[in-house]
Amino acid sequence: MQLTRRALGAIAALAGLFCGIGAALAADEVKVGILRLTSHSPSIIAKGKGYFEAEGLDVTFVPFQAAQPMAVAIASGDIDFGMTAVSAGLVSLADKGAVKVIGGALMETDDVEGQKILASKAAYDAGLTSPAALAGKRYGVTTAGSSFHYMAHKVADGAGVARGDIRTIPLQKVPAVIASLKSGQIDAWSIVPNIAGALTKGGDVVEIGKIADFIPGYQVTTVFTSTRNVTEHRPLVERFLAALAKGIDDYNAALVDKTMSEADTAALVEMIHQYVYSDQPLDKADPRIRAGAMRINAGAALNVASVEDQLEWFKSENLVPADVTIDDLVDTSFVSTN
Repeated sequence: MQLTRRALGAIAALAGLFCGIGAALAADEVKVGILRLTSHSPSIIAKGKGYFEAEGLDVTFVPFQAAQPMAVAIASGDIDFGMTAVSAGLVSLADKGAVKVIGGALMETDDVEGQKILASKAAYDAGLTSPAALAGKRYGVTTAGSSFHYMAHKVADGAGVARGDIRTIPLQKVPAVIASLKSGQIDAWSIVPNIAGALTKGGDVVEIGKIADFIPGYQVTTVFTSTRNVTEHRPLVERFLAALAKGIDDYNAALVDKTMSEADTAALVEMIHQYVYSDQPLDKADPRIRAGAMRINAGAALNVASVEDQLEWFKSENLVPADVTIDDLVDTSFVSTN
C-alpha cells in the first residue's frame, strides 16, 4: 500500500509538471504598443504583476512616439493591441475593416487635474493670456488628424475663435512640439499635466487654460485591436481586457485615488519607471510619473458619445471618409459604455 501511494504521488507530481509545461507552451505571444507616458502604466502594471501571464498571455511592449503609427502597426499585424488617442489614421483603417476600438482608457474627469492649454512666454507677453486670444496663433500638433489637432479646434470652438483662424503646425513628435513651444516657434499647445507642469516651471511656457473646460468628458485615449482579433480571436481579446482591467484598478488606486499604501505605490512606480522616464534616475522620475496620472476608466469602460464627437470632427475637417460610422470604428460588446 505504501508503494502504491508513492507511485500515485509521483504520477500526480508528473501530471502537475506536464500541466504546467502545457500551460507555458500554450501562452499566446502578444505585442502591445505603448507610448512612454504615465497613462500607459496599466499595461505595464498588468505585465509586472503577472496579470497577463495569469490570462495565458506572454506580452512584449513595442514603443511608439505618436498615435497614428500605432494604428498602422495594428492593421499590419506588427502589434496586437494599442492604447492611445483616436486619430484620423485609426478611423480610416477602421473604415477599411482593419481595426476596432474595443474600450476606453484615459479620460478627462472633474475630480482629477487634466490636460493644460499652454502658451509660449513670448506669445503670452504679446497678449495670448487666454484661449480667447488664439486667433492668428500657431498651435502645435504632432500630425494633422491627431488628438492635438482635435483639441486645438475644440478649444477654438469653445473660446469663440474660428477654427480657420488657428494655424495648426504639424511637428510629428512630442519632443519637437516641446522644443518649438519653449523657443517661441509655435504659440500654443495642450498636453497632460506632468509635462505641462515641467514646462511652466521652466519659465518659457505659461498655462492659459484647461482642456476639461472646453471638452467635458473627453475620452482622451482608447483601447484598440485588429478587426481580425475581434472576429476570429474573441477569447484572446477578452483575456487581454481582463488583465488590463486589473492593471487599471491598481493604477487608479495608487496614482489617482491614492488609496494604495505608499510602499505598494512606490513599488508600482518603480515598475512603471522601466518604461516611463527610464532615461532618468528613479528619484527624478518618481514625482514626474505620479504627476502625470489622470483617471483611466475602470474596466476600460468607453465613453462612446465622446468618440462619436471626435468622429464627427474628423468628418467635418475632411480627414476621414464622410460615410464612416461609429459602428465601423467601435465594437461595444467587450466593455461597459456610456
